[in-house]
Amino acid sequence: MTTSIRVAGAIAIALLATACTPGAAPSPDPVTPINLTSNIKLVAFDDCDSMLEGLRAAAVKHAQSFQVMPMAMAEAADTARSTAGAGAQTHSTTNVHEAGVDEPDLVKTDGERVVTVNRGVLRVMDAASGKVTGTLRLVAEEQSWAEANLLVAGDRALVLFNNGGYLPAAGARVADGPMTLASPRYVMVDLAGPPKVLASMSPANAIHVDARMVGTTVRIVVRSEPQVPMPEYDGDMTQKEMLEAVKETYRKAPLDAWLPKYEIESNGQATQGAVKCENVSHPADFTGRSLVTVHTLDLNGSFGTTEPISVAADGDTVYGTQDSLYVTSNPLWWGGFFPMPLAVDVDPMPVAEAAPASPVAPSPDPDMPTQIPDPGKVAPEAQPTPSGAEKVTPTAEVVSPSPSGNEDTVPEVVPVSERTEVHRFDVTGTGVPRYVASGSVPGRLLNQYSMSEYDGHLRIATTTTPRAQEEKSESGVYVLKADTLAATGQVTGLGRGERIYSVRFIGPVGYMVTFRQVDPLYTLDLRDPQVPKVTGELKITGFSAYLHPAGDGRLIGVGQEADTKGRTKGTQVSLFDVRDPGAPAVLSRYHQEDSATQAEWDPHAFLYWPQDGLALIPLATWGADYYDGSQALVLKVGDTIEKAGVITHPKPGVPNLPLDPSIRRSVIIGDTVWTFSDLGVKISDKATLADRAWVKFF
Repeated sequence: MTTSIRVAGAIAIALLATACTPGAAPSPDPVTPINLTSNIKLVAFDDCDSMLEGLRAAAVKHAQSFQVMPMAMAEAADTARSTAGAGAQTHSTTNVHEAGVDEPDLVKTDGERVVTVNRGVLRVMDAASGKVTGTLRLVAEEQSWAEANLLVAGDRALVLFNNGGYLPAAGARVADGPMTLASPRYVMVDLAGPPKVLASMSPANAIHVDARMVGTTVRIVVRSEPQVPMPEYDGDMTQKEMLEAVKETYRKAPLDAWLPKYEIESNGQATQGAVKCENVSHPADFTGRSLVTVHTLDLNGSFGTTEPISVAADGDTVYGTQDSLYVTSNPLWWGGFFPMPLAVDVDPMPVAEAAPASPVAPSPDPDMPTQIPDPGKVAPEAQPTPSGAEKVTPTAEVVSPSPSGNEDTVPEVVPVSERTEVHRFDVTGTGVPRYVASGSVPGRLLNQYSMSEYDGHLRIATTTTPRAQEEKSESGVYVLKADTLAATGQVTGLGRGERIYSVRFIGPVGYMVTFRQVDPLYTLDLRDPQVPKVTGELKITGFSAYLHPAGDGRLIGVGQEADTKGRTKGTQVSLFDVRDPGAPAVLSRYHQEDSATQAEWDPHAFLYWPQDGLALIPLATWGADYYDGSQALVLKVGDTIEKAGVITHPKPGVPNLPLDPSIRRSVIIGDTVWTFSDLGVKISDKATLADRAWVKFF
């Protein structure tokens, strides 16, 4: 017998490979559509019996048969803000989405000490002298590849080893397993003296999604599958027979197979735990094949003092404010832990009738534009081609009956447009989170910056792409009431034939970049949640993959320059003037040929220091020998963008040493710039960029 994880992993990889193979047909597996529309309240199970019955029934309803993939397919699928405390130097902090909501990162500092983790080793450094004052190896040296991030509050650090995922057992083929799941691990470290481990927590058979911290309270989001034994694959069985065998395993699965489990280790003692039945909730309709669990930890306390809660849903993206935690997923492409088609109902979202817009006073926020034109007074020439009045109705799925009329015949599933599920949790205070509501919007979001909660509403930007019809893709912004996630308004039809590359919401204004050959930067007026509007559009070559507010009605964009045919030509940093949302303009652009930056896909790698008008990004360059090395590019941002210089690290001294020489983070402390790579940290003079110290790690 093999487990559902083993089979699902192989199936999912096969489907992923199929999806990435030109001309490959979608999986013929039958999937019953789920009706997750615009306003779904989460409901707790009454007791363990009702929970088991509900999850079994949902899993049977949405069960899929499985198939073994050719080995060739398996191989194809494998391929700042600043602050300063008492006695501390002024310093930058992790570049986060929302003020007051910290995110895990590779480096944390309070201006007095610097804490960093890489290759399984935590290091504490004195910010004044630059000396390492403590080290702590957290994983065996042969596991030093494990990716880790940090959250720090006072004298406590939480190290998040989040490399959960499917790992083939030694000598095993992906197609026929066995497969094992490397679960995440969260380690609490005392920093008051020499760093030491206080406790750890490991969710069983789970994968890390993300975490957020407000004050000293950490919310960790993981997802897991039910541990249901699956029947062995039998090539002589028909698809209908395989499907029935899978359903039968779900019908017989015990309660223990469904409840998410975890282990807490403290003082040499290991304690097993599981989410209580009364702490498991579900939307009105759900698949029963995935559970999202939120673990709560106070860094001033210990693991296990606050009970975890779960919801029968999937999750892949987390967005948090000080009071809300949103977990989203796209069920069309979910299946285990790899993309797998999962059909969903895509009834068009209702849109409230337009209400008259009323002008509001400009926001005093220095990062906000100085004016927002009244929607009724925007000059006709400022209006973009795709009208906000246009509504896109996604193509609904049709499950075709058998031509013979035989109900036992497996029906054909017609692919549908994507839909993103949204689940909201109330995380006010430090106790157990409370489920609030669930909903969904058409399309797929890019990342957490595609979401923003403001004035009682959630704004979410997505791209809708019909299967194998990229030329028909388009993007939009949907506005939902935060308390119910009911649809309030929408503006669609943006970037036809393109997809979203970056989004930034700043108060009642939104910015969106779509790209295929040129980069339209859209500005959106979101003051009226019922009638969001596009107010301006700027077309330039290339694209911005990350947008950052720079104050005084300016916006920094980090991405790639491209020619008129969409071929990328190297890193590009743009400075936009967005003071007039009806007429966004380019103030300046910096282009570095034959290069790329991690900041394009990881905003934590971007540092903006407004006090001195500095922007720092890691930069990888290549030339005749393909890879020339890594550096930190330092830019001076004023009325223009100018190159101030670069900071480089030494190259590894030992050939084939498994160290990444790439600079991954930059931190400013007082009058110094600290840059971090696997090799070590370089401390440079902020004004001249001259070397002050090099601290070797490995």
